[in-house]
Amino acid sequence: MKTLLVIDMLKDFIDKEGVLYVGHSGEAIVPFVRQKIQEFREQKEPAIFICDNHQKDDREFEMFPPHCIAGTPGSDIIRELDVKNDDKIIRKRRYSAFFGTDLDLFLREKGIDELYLVGVCTNICVLYTAADARNLGYKVNVYRDGVASFDEESHKFALKEMEKTLGCMIL
Repeated sequence: MKTLLVIDMLKDFIDKEGVLYVGHSGEAIVPFVRQKIQEFREQKEPAIFICDNHQKDDREFEMFPPHCIAGTPGSDIIRELDVKNDDKIIRKRRYSAFFGTDLDLFLREKGIDELYLVGVCTNICVLYTAADARNLGYKVNVYRDGVASFDEESHKFALKEMEKTLGCMIL
């Protein structure tokens, strides 16, 4: 069984007013991500929303400005993605969707062994989620048109790293 992981499609990253606005590249993937969510729903395969969700004093803020703070509008999934009440939402405090969350347990309980990734940022949360997924034995696919980053060179590097080092399929 397969699932779509929608990574950090949140206001603080995608909205122009967001604290860590990815830029036009983040906005540009929204229609593609929305399309993939719809396709997975039509196939009766789950779309799981992975959401950066920090405490006010998170140590990550030593590297990045405070963003996606729990309970603030910046931590909300962008409205264009039309989240349904029965969609699974995984909140995370680190780059990987697996670190400190119940994602692996949820996937195994559902019999899911193949992941399709979309979202931001390619070289941060997408890359580290892909790495942990591969280390846990999942088959990982990344939609090239469904991921974006602040930095185009880092984006390209991460896609190459996921393909050549991690063995992900870049679609």
